[in-house]
Amino acid sequence: MSDSLILSHDDFSTQEDLKKATEKACDLMEEIYSRGHYVKMIVHREWSKHNPRISGELAQPKALRWYLLREMARLLSKSASLEIKPSREIIPLNNPELLDHVDEKNWDITKKKLFLFSPERTNISIDRLQHYTGTDACDFQRYILFTNYAMHVEVFLEKYPDCVQPVRNGVQMPAYHHKLDDNKGITLINIGVGPSNAKTITDHVAVLRPDAMIMVGHCGGLRNHQEIGDFVLASGYMRDDKVLDDLFPIGIPVVPNYLLNLYLKQVLDQHGLNHRVGTVYTTANRNWEFSKRDTVEQIHQSRSMAVDMESATVATNGFRYRIPHATLLSVSDKPLHGKPKLSDAAQAFYKNSKEMHLELVIQTINTIKATYPEGLPNSSIRAMNEPLMGGPE
Repeated sequence: MSDSLILSHDDFSTQEDLKKATEKACDLMEEIYSRGHYVKMIVHREWSKHNPRISGELAQPKALRWYLLREMARLLSKSASLEIKPSREIIPLNNPELLDHVDEKNWDITKKKLFLFSPERTNISIDRLQHYTGTDACDFQRYILFTNYAMHVEVFLEKYPDCVQPVRNGVQMPAYHHKLDDNKGITLINIGVGPSNAKTITDHVAVLRPDAMIMVGHCGGLRNHQEIGDFVLASGYMRDDKVLDDLFPIGIPVVPNYLLNLYLKQVLDQHGLNHRVGTVYTTANRNWEFSKRDTVEQIHQSRSMAVDMESATVATNGFRYRIPHATLLSVSDKPLHGKPKLSDAAQAFYKNSKEMHLELVIQTINTIKATYPEGLPNSSIRAMNEPLMGGPE
């Protein structure tokens, strides 16, 4: 196999020709990477007046194959040309120089999402992802669900008994993969409790470029006319988790993907389920009731509907890393209304809610796949000067 390859839109007369060419390109990238080099991709876009050439380095092309196939086909269909060749030698994960290449302070935020992460960052994130989840990066699917309850895992395993499971016991954030062709299935990860875990897992999942991330969790209801078991669909977040404040300004609005929310609400309405759409207050303090006065003041100011410990963190990293994201929570307690999360009541709630909660999200994903088989539009999370696929710039 040649060490380099040039693809041009003019070389393809049919979609089948295009498919074969992108498959060949991915084969070459995997070959280059297996020989110990990162992959260099150069994209020439004649339609761009100010930015006709974009380029970047890639790692782990096997884990990213579905994504690379799609992005290359999109670019070539827009009359771009691509050049693929070897780049630098791979830096081993135990080489101290690795950290010089993964600092997000060095990001060029206007880079096309294809090259958002350095190859060193991709390598270290995939290694840590496999460590935390106990599963291979190649098994991750396009649609990622996060939970912090084993009961949702139980429901997922009942629905998909043949899903890929962790290869060893005791992993910190076990993942389960319902695999479909072209990675169009669903991955469920039990991330545990708290914003630190939510940041850790989304930092690493992001390099796989999923089509959506959805938080499927429980919350404390904050409104008088909510009942245990009602749902909350986040339209915004009060970021009191603090774990990303040093990396992402607290004043920048973070909102869920409009289409994800639209389809989630449609499913809730179809089932006639009580729900509210509004702000979710995410805190790092599991015992926030012990500082009730200050917390309740923030809750009132933010008009929050619910309180949890992960949603804003997942959403903020989704926004930072340009991944469509959403949050669907179920009210498990009402701490401000004399209905705290006590053991017996909590167990009854879990038993009655777990199947429906996960089913709602899976139904939503199936609708999205039918409507947008190649992924949700994400212009709302692209920088204003970030290169587009096509059209004038």
